[in-house]
Amino acid sequence: MTRNPARPLAGRRVRWGGVAWAACLAATAVATGEVSYPSITPDQRIDLPTDHGSHPAYRTEWWYATGWLETAGGEPLGFQVTFFRTRPDVPQDNPSAFAPRQLIIAHAALSDPSLGRLRHDQRIARASHGLAGASVGDTRVWIQDWRLERQGDRYLATIPAKDFTLELDMRVTQPPMANGRDGYSQKGREPGSASLYYSLPHLAVTGRMVRDGDTEAVRGTAWLDHEWSTALLDDSAAGWDWVGINLDDGGALMAFRMRDLEGGALWSAGTHRGPGGETRHFGPDEVSFSPTRRWRSLRTGTEYPVGFRIRVGPLAYDIEPLIDDQESDSRQTTGAVYWEGAVRAYRGGAPAGRGYLELTGYGERLRLPGE
Repeated sequence: MTRNPARPLAGRRVRWGGVAWAACLAATAVATGEVSYPSITPDQRIDLPTDHGSHPAYRTEWWYATGWLETAGGEPLGFQVTFFRTRPDVPQDNPSAFAPRQLIIAHAALSDPSLGRLRHDQRIARASHGLAGASVGDTRVWIQDWRLERQGDRYLATIPAKDFTLELDMRVTQPPMANGRDGYSQKGREPGSASLYYSLPHLAVTGRMVRDGDTEAVRGTAWLDHEWSTALLDDSAAGWDWVGINLDDGGALMAFRMRDLEGGALWSAGTHRGPGGETRHFGPDEVSFSPTRRWRSLRTGTEYPVGFRIRVGPLAYDIEPLIDDQESDSRQTTGAVYWEGAVRAYRGGAPAGRGYLELTGYGERLRLPGE
């Protein structure tokens, strides 16, 4: 999924390049030291509704909403609203009110075909003084006026970004889908290389968008991921490819592969929910990502495989993007440049669903927040 250290960063919108993440840690560098993080183990299970909330003892966590919107005029758009929580290597007994015991990072993007690229914004803040935080027990994450909150069967997102605004009501229409074994999602050969991970497919979205000074009503369908872990990427891992598809038959598909430094697959897995709710999980030998088309960014020179043939067990889908240029530059917050955008899925040449594709670690090796 990343200048003056004497100034509080809580709630401050960042505009400089590449150092905000380091500055948050450098602000209390004299107090850093070894922190003990709990591990994800194969016997752990997701416990809802409690696990909708934050897990502050773990190193990294995210709430990740992506989806397709449509204006009243029928214009298709993609959107991303993501909140990260990370626990840096800072002793929790540090007496400073500005010690970054927890950091909150937020990304927001609008895939806009009329512009031909993403509209994108990002923030980073210490979880302190009520200006930013992630609540335990239920989903409520925020950085000042950027917010994502669960209220009953709805997720409400308010994102007043620098050149667009999203106010979205995402209503749950299906039960949570646990990924892996009851939510234990392995990411590598070692049992500790894992997360706890569930998805909420087929969220029904209504709301409004402000773009170029115009307010428009929007509606659509979204997918929300919630995942937390302590494990960092394996030393031999460069990044990952991930896809989440709301299938037209009412089913859902999640698949990912962890890539090595040469581009090969280190580990793969997937989850498929059928239209009747039956769910099947797939292991490394049953999931493959085969690039079918590539696109090169004129801004960074990075080449991404934006078209794929994805196989998950007996299922095969062809993936094509809404627009090619869906590259996100998050170097002000997480330090990463990655591709993430709205895609269509086809099966046997016929439309089969819509969702999102994420490609990390192509320009340089990905480093997770906290690494």
